[in-house]
Amino acid sequence: MRLLLVEDDPHTGPQLQQSLNRAGYAVDLAIDGIDGEALGDIEPYDLIILDLGLPGRPGTEVLQNWRGGNNQTPVVILTARDDWQEKVAGFKAGADDYVGKPFQIEELLARIQAVLKRSKGLTNQPLQYGNLALDEERQTATVDGQELVLTGTEFRLLRYLMMHPGVVLSKTRLTEHVYDYDSDKDSNVIEVYVNRLRQKIGNHLIQTRRGQGYVFGHGET
Repeated sequence: MRLLLVEDDPHTGPQLQQSLNRAGYAVDLAIDGIDGEALGDIEPYDLIILDLGLPGRPGTEVLQNWRGGNNQTPVVILTARDDWQEKVAGFKAGADDYVGKPFQIEELLARIQAVLKRSKGLTNQPLQYGNLALDEERQTATVDGQELVLTGTEFRLLRYLMMHPGVVLSKTRLTEHVYDYDSDKDSNVIEVYVNRLRQKIGNHLIQTRRGQGYVFGHGET
């Protein structure tokens, strides 16, 4: 899953980006409201983490502009814990959830996971399909209770597939949601990782649609 973090603090932003990377997310960082708004409009993010106190353009205005332009990417806002007026303004602008500063990374991760699953119409339960289960905290998967060791890219790819069961996903779309902005995005590499996942979870769970892409859990070859 690919996230946009819009945070101007020179220490908090990079540290939070690293923490989210370690949690298995591809993360782009913007340090002001203008660049953040532009990235949020042109890049296909799964979720945006938006600080409200931004230079260049306030976070609330950025969010209003996104929603006014029909950008419905889920947004978790960061706001001062005791500033209830900011929270209300954020929700009115179209936020999906908020985390008050200061916060623990575990709280933010839990809210990100909950918002992502709600946005995909999933329950806030561990991702599971048949005998395959994904452990998002440990970034591992199990088949019939036997743990599989996944690389970072394999984990991100499997999580995205499991959150879109039955959907035809092109190589380009998978590439856009598995890698961050600065990565060398070669859609042909996706085929390599799909084949690696098939070897670990079973060929039948990821099917190929010729000329279209891949389908997790359903579909015909």
